[in-house]
Amino acid sequence: MIQPLAYIHPQAKIAENVVIEPFVTIHKNVEIGEGTWIGSNVVIMDGARIGKNCRIFPGAVISGIPQDLKFAGEETTAEIGNNTTIRECVTINRGTKDRWRTVVGNNCLIQAYSHIAHDCFVGDNCIFSNSSTLAGHITVGDYVVLAGMVAVHQFCHIGSHAFVAGGSLVRKDVPPFVKAAREPLSYVGINSVGLRRRGFSSEQINEIQDIYRTMFVKNNNLTKALDIIETECQPTEIRDEILDFVRNSNRGVMKGFGQGKVGL
Repeated sequence: MIQPLAYIHPQAKIAENVVIEPFVTIHKNVEIGEGTWIGSNVVIMDGARIGKNCRIFPGAVISGIPQDLKFAGEETTAEIGNNTTIRECVTINRGTKDRWRTVVGNNCLIQAYSHIAHDCFVGDNCIFSNSSTLAGHITVGDYVVLAGMVAVHQFCHIGSHAFVAGGSLVRKDVPPFVKAAREPLSYVGINSVGLRRRGFSSEQINEIQDIYRTMFVKNNNLTKALDIIETECQPTEIRDEILDFVRNSNRGVMKGFGQGKVGL
């Protein structure tokens, strides 16, 4: 299962049925789970923790040291869940002492030339299209889709089930369940197609739409909109997830289109 032209450090922990193609380099402090395939010319560096049944395509570099001048060589990790596919030339850096790890969840597809920087937490079932880039310390929820060449500013938070259009620059937090596009990045509707595919009912989709109309479409400032949502909308897990996300946002959430420019 391991080609003779690959180099694997003798202390790396590799499951028996992992396939490792020629010219792969695997460093010392690495763990790789069962059923994973490692394509040729992949480099897996110290701190990598790769789950079961992953596919890592040629040219990817996993668990490289952070591109952060504050990094002082601390022992950190880059953790990849089960059934995740990492395409050609993707780079995933390990963490710093801020979070101590970088995490990519289960069942993700990270397409070619994408970059996930240090201390990012990426949830399950995410799709990052070609050349998507995450700066450091970013949190991405489950089922997030980033279209091609999206760039996300450090410390931003993207909520679950959100869709970000291709070529977008994400400077502010993107709440869950929405579509985000245009420049500056703005709310352009809810991700109804994705929500239906994932089994959300019509009632749930209508609830999400009503909440975001109050927040982004009607002429309310954010504080007033949150008060209206809390007092007039029935308490549900969806309502509470949206309210908690917005209230806990450190960078502030993106605007509705036409509500004003978003600063750096």
